[in-house]
Amino acid sequence: MDEQALLGLNPNADARYRQRAMAYFEQLKESQDAWEVCAEALAKGIYNDDHVKFFCFQVLEHQIKYRHAGLSAVQQQLIRETLMKWLQCQLMNSQPEKPFIRNKAAQVFALTFVMEYVTLWPKFFFDILSLVGLNPHGVDIYLRTLMAIDAEVVDRDILHSPEARNHLPFSRNTLIKDTMREQCIPNLVESWFQILQAYQQSHPELTCQCLEVVGAYVSWIDLNLIANDRFVNLLLSHMSVEELREEACDCLFEIVNKGMDPVDKTKLVESLCQVLQSAGFFNVEQEEDVDFLAKFSRLVNGMGQSLVLSWTKLVKAGNVKVAADTLQAVEAKVPLLLQLLVHEDDDISANIVGFCYDYLHVLKQLPQLTDQQKANIEAIMLAVMKKLTYDDEYNFENEGEDEAMFVEYRKQLKMLLDRLAQVSPELLLEAVRRVFTNTMQNWQTALFMEVEVAIRLLYMLGEALPASHGAHFSGDTAKTSALQDMMRTLVSCGVSGYQHTSVSLEFFETVVRYDKFFIVEPQHIPNVLMAFLDQRGLRHSSPKVRSRVAYLFSRFVKTLHKHMNAFIEDILSRIQDLLELTPPENGFPALLTSDDQLFMFETAGVLIVNGESPAERKQALMRSLLTPLMDAFRLLLAKLPQETEEERQAALADCLSHAVGFASPLRICDMFCDMLHLSLLAKGAKT
Repeated sequence: MDEQALLGLNPNADARYRQRAMAYFEQLKESQDAWEVCAEALAKGIYNDDHVKFFCFQVLEHQIKYRHAGLSAVQQQLIRETLMKWLQCQLMNSQPEKPFIRNKAAQVFALTFVMEYVTLWPKFFFDILSLVGLNPHGVDIYLRTLMAIDAEVVDRDILHSPEARNHLPFSRNTLIKDTMREQCIPNLVESWFQILQAYQQSHPELTCQCLEVVGAYVSWIDLNLIANDRFVNLLLSHMSVEELREEACDCLFEIVNKGMDPVDKTKLVESLCQVLQSAGFFNVEQEEDVDFLAKFSRLVNGMGQSLVLSWTKLVKAGNVKVAADTLQAVEAKVPLLLQLLVHEDDDISANIVGFCYDYLHVLKQLPQLTDQQKANIEAIMLAVMKKLTYDDEYNFENEGEDEAMFVEYRKQLKMLLDRLAQVSPELLLEAVRRVFTNTMQNWQTALFMEVEVAIRLLYMLGEALPASHGAHFSGDTAKTSALQDMMRTLVSCGVSGYQHTSVSLEFFETVVRYDKFFIVEPQHIPNVLMAFLDQRGLRHSSPKVRSRVAYLFSRFVKTLHKHMNAFIEDILSRIQDLLELTPPENGFPALLTSDDQLFMFETAGVLIVNGESPAERKQALMRSLLTPLMDAFRLLLAKLPQETEEERQAALADCLSHAVGFASPLRICDMFCDMLHLSLLAKGAKT
């Protein structure tokens, strides 16, 4: 091999050597037989440098992947012999290769398997297992190869449409799996059992690898090979070993997730649950390892969803007796579900949401609910309300990955709340009303997260209990009365003055969601208008609040402008300074961004145009609104031709553009455009 070129494989090599290495790689790839020197280097262990070993595997990989069909029988045999000789060397080495080399070797083994198993190398697994026995280094390569094979022949990300089934790789993979099921899967399963049994104490990392293999293969092999007393008892014993239990959880989850007859699935899940419960795993509050609990929660979720699916199938088939037994099995898991759902760690809670959602769907289908089921519904409601609450660590000023994850988790909880509303709207309405009322009575002394979630729950009712065109305050008397009471409390109890951005935002979001309330009770409009206009809203210390309130205020006014005639001039007076065009050299940050100001101009226009004042008065109000804007526009326009710096020109142009945008909703932007056009012509600019 070109030793000079191989120097370029080192990540620290200079560019010249790296280029030579790349050229050498291309040469070896394209040559008919030059790759054989790489095969020899691997088989004889000529090089100790890890980068050279990896390079040799890459060259071999290219030949197998892209040129296998063009290789002679002798060359194909050389590849097989190279791999087996390299594997034999691993058994004798005192230290294993680096993980990245073992992974690349496993990929090459897997590619060779895919190309040759059905036709040229039917004894692939027999040869490997005969060679490695229970040698730890050999078992490691064997397990990595199995995972690489699974990745090659089972693509779980592709929806297998009828068209895809006729595609060559799909047909090839189906043939490989069918052949494996017929010829070698029982032997592979037996090897897994031996590995799990032999290494659970001495080599936990190999045991975990093996559990991962079992979990991957169980989706497409005969489940009876795994779901039997011998195997399941071994897996359950791993649940009590700290280093193994997370991977054992994942493996059991895959077993439970396997499609099978509903009666058999119920028996399997129930037998697993009995063993787990008797071993103390259901005592969630005593477990301190949150990483394990997150895996366990996922397993319980899988078991619960499997039972619900079995119940659905049994009901559909008319198997009433077994369906009733399965429903009883589902109900028995609810206490555990609630423990996990309400757990302080959100990952643990999020992993059980699927089962909770499906359980509520079951209750929705029942003709009548028992007292226990009603109690379960209420317990789930309380858990959801508790988990919707922000924690102390949430960073509202600089929201990062953790905050984004909580926002997504809240969306999952909202789905549960919506489902709760479908199952028992009366219970949900009453529960929210109770929490909301208690919190609003003591908002001055309550923590911000308690106040925020109370208002948030009221806000979420708007979607959970939908109404046509937002007409929440007509129709069902019980619902409208409860919502009206809560809205009346919200706008009159003074909570709009709570000093926290999350509470401020939630207050205004809720006011606008239920803007039809103010048509029913317009006497509350003045108080809410003041909240919008003062330091609680448009003049809040937080730019985030000010920006959102500018948009929400425009929506509020569009809905209720007919009820605001008495306040129009007062509103325009109070927002006048917020409508000023801020020149770039001002140096003072504006309260509102240009986008926010656009909403404010639109709002002002809506108020003036739709007011009941005489035409002359409307014209006067419009003039007072636009004159400062036009004066500022002329001033900036005069400066534009005099400015020589490109950056300053761009800043002035942006400001002028915003002025045109502000005027657009008021239908006078053509005048601004004409003035700008004349100014540019005067400067001799191209238009």
